[in-house]
Order: sequence, then C-alpha cells, then structure tokens
Amino acid sequence: MNPYLNPQRIRAALRALNLRPTRGMGQNFLLDGSVLATIVAEAALVPADTVIEVGPGLGVLTWELLPRAGRVICVELDRRLADRLAAEFSGRSNLHLVQGDVLTIAPADLLARAAATPPYKLVANIPYAITAPLLRHFLEATPPPDLSVLLVQWEVAQRICAGPGDYSVLAHAIQFYAEPSIVAHVPASSFFPAPAVDSAILRLQRRLQPPVTVPDVNMLFRLIKAGFLHARKQLGNALPGGLAALGVTIPREQIMTALHKIGIDPQRRAETVTLAEWANLLAALSESGV
Repeated sequence: MNPYLNPQRIRAALRALNLRPTRGMGQNFLLDGSVLATIVAEAALVPADTVIEVGPGLGVLTWELLPRAGRVICVELDRRLADRLAAEFSGRSNLHLVQGDVLTIAPADLLARAAATPPYKLVANIPYAITAPLLRHFLEATPPPDLSVLLVQWEVAQRICAGPGDYSVLAHAIQFYAEPSIVAHVPASSFFPAPAVDSAILRLQRRLQPPVTVPDVNMLFRLIKAGFLHARKQLGNALPGGLAALGVTIPREQIMTALHKIGIDPQRRAETVTLAEWANLLAALSESGV
C-alpha cells in the first residue's frame, strides 16, 4: 500500500520539514487511493515511458509512477520537499529530480537532463494557481506531451472541456493542441489540507494535427482574445475595441464585412464562436488586407 496516503505520515513529514502547506504553492496532498489509482490507470504507463511529474510534494504519485515508467522526471519548486524526495527515493535509479520553477524550464531541457527523448507523458497533481500557464507551457512546447493526466480545479476542467455557448480563451487554447476530457470528479475531502474547491482528473490527448489550419497561430489567438476582452459585448462591438487594445487597428466596417462574409452574426458573443469560425474570420480579415 502506498505509504504516502497515510494522513498521520503526511502530518509528521510536514512537521519534520517545518512546512505549513500554502494555497499559493498549491500544496494540497492527495489522500484518496481510488483517485490515485484512476490517475495511474488513465496514464496507461509501460516500462518504455518517460513521465514528467510537476509538484510531486511528498511523493504519493511518484511512488506509483516509479515502478511503472522507465523514467520519471519530477520538478519540485519547494527545496525542502525536493530534498526530502531525493532522500526518500534515493534507491530509484529511474528518478530524475529537478528543483526549480517548471515554468522557467523548457520541456526539452527537462528531457535532456534525464537523457530522455520524446515521446513523454505529463502526469501530475498540479498547483492550481499556475494551471493555465503550465498547460500552455507544455502543450505549446517542442516537444509537447503525447498524453497528460492531471488533477486540476473542477471549474477549470469544465472550462477547458466547454462547447459552444461556454467557450473561453482557455478552452480554445487547450483544444487547439489537445482533445480534453474529464475522467472523474474529485471532492475537496480527498486532500490534506482540503482546498476550497473540488477537483477533476483531466485527460489531454495531444492532437497529431491542429483542428484548424491558420498561417499565424499567434494572430489567431490575438483575435480570439480580442473577442473575449469585453465578454458581454456582441462581436460587432467587441472586436474593434478588443483588437485595438491588443495593438491591432481594424476599422469596424471591415470587421463587420468579414463577419457577414463567413456567416457569423455580429450580434453573437465570443463564447458561442467555434475555433473553426475564428479561423475563418482570421482568413476573411487577411483576404481584406489586414
């Protein structure tokens, strides 16, 4: 049985480290063995796999990954926890521990430190405060993970998996690179200390090809962000001001013409617009000389 699921052991380890879990660091330690088993099962690990784990904490997930994967690269920001992990798993030759801020280290560099090559999987209970930047850090990287299985905030998982009517910049940013699905709902009581919100096991399968083809991905997302900058406004009113705020000046008449050309009602709001429609709008604006 995984020894890191024991609440008494968690408390004792934290006392020994003089560590008080903080919300800012996302230090909520998983206690639920069934949740842990689901994460491991969804990762579908084989001995040839390389896994990157972000925020291993006391090692509850690390304990399960090490016997199943060929290489496990753990990135821990807290030096006290990193030192403890090094001592706890000192006999495991397939563990490669990196102490530092994962957002400042390219995934390719993490692989190089472990003498590993793609493909790899991202499996982690990630700090909720950095969910969006962390996902983009990996999904937009070269190379991205083939598969990600992550514990994230429930509401964030719902936003990522949203469809028409509930789209957000985050949903499009993730769905451009991966196919997301919610595997399970995880109550706050599954952690110590219990966070203020429930969680979800989120599965992200990397797309071999983007769902839309655009000449400039950055411009696509600038257009999307412009549409959401004034979320309550209709597109015909939101886009001119939103684009201007992002440094792109396009006359309202030109935007209206492009919207009509591709069959988007200017009275629609950004949360209803699909990724394909955003790509079509970008193409229409480009054809008009933008």
